[in-house]
Amino acid sequence: MIDLSFKNNKEPEGGTLLISDPFLDEAYFRRSVILLCEHSENASFGLVLNNFLDVDLHELDHDFPDIHARISVGGPVETQSLYYIHSFSNIEDSFEVRDGLYFGGSFSQLKSLIEESPSNGAKIRFFLGYSGWDRGQLANEILEHSWIVVDNISNKEILGTLDDNFWQHCMEKQGKEFKTISRFPLNPNHN
Repeated sequence: MIDLSFKNNKEPEGGTLLISDPFLDEAYFRRSVILLCEHSENASFGLVLNNFLDVDLHELDHDFPDIHARISVGGPVETQSLYYIHSFSNIEDSFEVRDGLYFGGSFSQLKSLIEESPSNGAKIRFFLGYSGWDRGQLANEILEHSWIVVDNISNKEILGTLDDNFWQHCMEKQGKEFKTISRFPLNPNHN
């Protein structure tokens, strides 16, 4: 018999991902995958990886190189601010989220790397806003089965996804019971 409960035993930490419950009905987090950038008992923050906008960064900042730099809504906090993750270990003031994946740092340095080689654009993801949790909030949401915590999604998948089915892809990688859950319709009445 397959257990269809939405839970696992992994603990959150910086660099892990949060996959939302298939029936979580909250605008920012419906069928979302979040990269948890920092996590402590006092607070956590992360970026929604699969809530894309139909706008390119060059359209918002005409000084930015005209590469395909799709932007995601990272969450409901500070939605007027631009955040980014990348795989460049030499960007000043960035910090390592997980092995080989970095958050933030010098925007002008990042821009220069893209101007030097437009292919470097594939090593960066951009976000407007972020997702944040106060003390105990994320732990409670995990206990309520709003999220499962996973660590088996590669940096290449995180940086390379432009896929609107990224939530389903990540769910399917969690095993047989999650593969079944990943195919549930968003509205159970549409079954």
